[in-house]
Amino acid sequence: KSSQLHPTADHLSLYSFITKSIQRSTTMIASKAASLFLRRSIPTAAAAATRSNAGRTIGAASGARMMSSDTVTFDLTGSFETYKLDTAPNDTIEMTKEELLEHFELMYTMRRMEITCDNEYKARAIRGFCHLYDGQEAVATGINAAFDPEDSWITSYRCHCTALARGGSVASVLGELFGNVDGQTQGKGGSMHFYNKAHNFFGGQGIVGAQVPVGLGLAFANHYNATPGKPMQVAIACYGDGAANQGQIWESANMASLWKLPMIFCIENNHYGMGTSIDRHSSHSDYYKMGNHIPGVRMDGMNVLAVKEGMRFVKDYVGQGNGPMYVEMMTYRYHGHSMSDPGTTYRNREEIALTRSTRDPLEFVKKTLIEAGFADAEQIKETEKRIRKEVAEQVKLAKSSSPPTIEPHLFQYVYSKDGGKEQNEFPPHVRMPDFAKSKWY
Repeated sequence: KSSQLHPTADHLSLYSFITKSIQRSTTMIASKAASLFLRRSIPTAAAAATRSNAGRTIGAASGARMMSSDTVTFDLTGSFETYKLDTAPNDTIEMTKEELLEHFELMYTMRRMEITCDNEYKARAIRGFCHLYDGQEAVATGINAAFDPEDSWITSYRCHCTALARGGSVASVLGELFGNVDGQTQGKGGSMHFYNKAHNFFGGQGIVGAQVPVGLGLAFANHYNATPGKPMQVAIACYGDGAANQGQIWESANMASLWKLPMIFCIENNHYGMGTSIDRHSSHSDYYKMGNHIPGVRMDGMNVLAVKEGMRFVKDYVGQGNGPMYVEMMTYRYHGHSMSDPGTTYRNREEIALTRSTRDPLEFVKKTLIEAGFADAEQIKETEKRIRKEVAEQVKLAKSSSPPTIEPHLFQYVYSKDGGKEQNEFPPHVRMPDFAKSKWY
């Protein structure tokens, strides 16, 4: 994308304009002429697969190789760029039918959940800040697929879908957004502050970039608690391109490198810091190179297969004690920065429509499922219908809950006694309000 919102005076077509703009802001491998922003991965073109029968090839295709009746090897050529690395993610990935269907179902649930959030916000059932993730589902799904449950994850305020991937449910997410006690943080966190320690998800962070130093602490803890001679659990802090030049991130990168911590700095580059394009807010837009001597990887964040393989590589690298790594996910958000942002004052509707029609992460998986022979169009429609019904039921469940009460919820998880983890007694010096004199009670 470019800071220009419309084609230049020579009336270049929209396609030509966006292509040229993106090529200026994202320099790709010379042998890969197309930008990651517009590329379609080779696996989706695999209309027929190379099938193996007792070791004998009986068919051919350009994008995928069938290893057995339910496993396909997909070509990821062109999905990655590396910086200061002697190795790189693999150019292929093997996927079973069950794995790919699981990724699709999670991504479609994310999409339906965020669309529901949009509708409920407009109906005023959800109040306050609300930042939606639709368009970026492949990033959270691919990271989750590559990680172990014991790996630590913290992200920005655009956190609904990460909370869902890390042990949440649609009911717990929507319940939190409705401000009800059955929400993931008991209705006290809201859209920007999901948290699930049992699943090593350490939340969304309401302050831009503030999650990164906390993520550094998680990496330090994983390093400290690691078993000698075994790979370490890793920590990832996800943040947007708009936060990438903050001083606290540079300080965190310095410490992570100095102590060789298993830390992943993950920039979800959706090309706009709020309403400002990367060309206007960053003098250096190759974010995966921002670590100076720290190595980095840029990957196609609209391709869940590429994200999964790329993050497998990154997790293995940092977990082996090689120090931190920068990761740049090339992705795109369909909604505005938040629900208060229409998202069309700094970019035009044609740009959004073009991205939806050429790079949508869900359409990518649907085509891949069909072309690999894992499912047909009718089966996918039935799956979508089932998920839409499940999401609607979960929303009703979330609405059936009630807001938190003064007793016992007000002081839960605020004070502890004698170092206890679940004790919520508050000390006697805390003066409670005089309800008899309060007009609100």
